Amino acid sequence: MTSTYGREISVTTEGLPDWLEPVARGLEVVRPEQLSRFLPPETGGRQSAVLVLFGEGERGPELLLLERAGTLRSHAGQASFPGGALDAEDGDPADGGLVRAALREAAEETGLDPSGVQVFGVLPQLYIPVSGYVVTPVLGWWRKPSEVRPVDPGETAKVFMVPVAELADPANRAMAVHPSGHRGPAFSLGTGVVWGFTAGVIDRILHHAGWERPWDTRRQLSLEPHH
Repeated sequence: MTSTYGREISVTTEGLPDWLEPVARGLEVVRPEQLSRFLPPETGGRQSAVLVLFGEGERGPELLLLERAGTLRSHAGQASFPGGALDAEDGDPADGGLVRAALREAAEETGLDPSGVQVFGVLPQLYIPVSGYVVTPVLGWWRKPSEVRPVDPGETAKVFMVPVAELADPANRAMAVHPSGHRGPAFSLGTGVVWGFTAGVIDRILHHAGWERPWDTRRQLSLEPHH
């Protein structure tokens, strides 16, 4: 499956490693309501995109995440996928603009070289009510890895890779409970806690790819108000 947009942006599942094929297959059948209970409103919301980038490291398949700077106005200190709002330079959202936005934002935040990323799919749009963003997760395979780092410390505190095996480990899983009322999947890792929108997307990818291992959903992780 290959589709090509303007400015040399193509989306293709050709040549993916075998372990990524379950994710690619899931893209073909997954519905928005299977990913989140927060779906975009019919009108309004700011168009944005995140890059869900899979690499292969010494510990096997892994995902690229970053920790947002603690001084940011929204989602400060949270672990997240690289990404952000659509800019005019990205072009029409319906013609590859969201794919370009995800790659551009990832390069601006982590310094990665977009030419080494093979985009192999796009998940349905989801919604983050607290910030009003309509988010499109763009899935990529890091075919030619490049060095990554926090490009702007005012935006990004750190950039790191997390092994899928670590995310799927039942010992690292819990339900996050936030004073705001949010309750959802979380991952307690050596790099910190992943929760909220990012954890929800990871949770669903693990599930639909068949990578999920049974875990105790009664285990709760209380989040501090400043998170």
